[in-house]
Amino acid sequence: AFCSIEQNLEYGGGGYELIFVNDGSTDASMNILEVIAQQNKNVRVISFSRNFGHEAAMIAGIDHAAGDVIICMDADLQHPLECIAPIMAKFEEGYEVISMVRTSNKSAGAIKNFTSRAFYRVINALSDQVKLEENASDFFAISRNVAAVLKENYREKVRFLRGYVQNVGFPKTTIEYEARARVAGESKYSIRKLFQFS
Repeated sequence: AFCSIEQNLEYGGGGYELIFVNDGSTDASMNILEVIAQQNKNVRVISFSRNFGHEAAMIAGIDHAAGDVIICMDADLQHPLECIAPIMAKFEEGYEVISMVRTSNKSAGAIKNFTSRAFYRVINALSDQVKLEENASDFFAISRNVAAVLKENYREKVRFLRGYVQNVGFPKTTIEYEARARVAGESKYSIRKLFQFS
């Protein structure tokens, strides 16, 4: 899987950095990441002392990223690596926020898919100004300019990063993708946790 990541990151012959955020994992993830980082100078690892949650992990990655383009994606490979080239093409067109919109999620059940759609519809119905892309995911890409805003603002302990990036005021667009089944592990978000997050 890592070799496939490298091939997709070598876009246009430019350099890249790959930042893994270990959010207090209890398996062998950290050992594997340390080996990869030792073998590849483009790889860095941030390791939390305990599980602080997905949102904290994403903002930590953004805070430590130095590139002109930052792509946030989950390490479970549900987010297709072949989307990297279309994302970069959108940046070349002048967009600074690319929201990746799921057309389907193979690992989510009917209840989770329904509640996800319902969440966006309720939020959009309640808000006069902020309208979120339905089924936008934590798979998104931002420019260095957007990252600078997120590094200075939106620093709440409880945040909704995928919503923030859609409303920071920079040129934005969307790309649709089909979420794949997880390669390993399972979601830590129960229906109760998703409701609390909402």
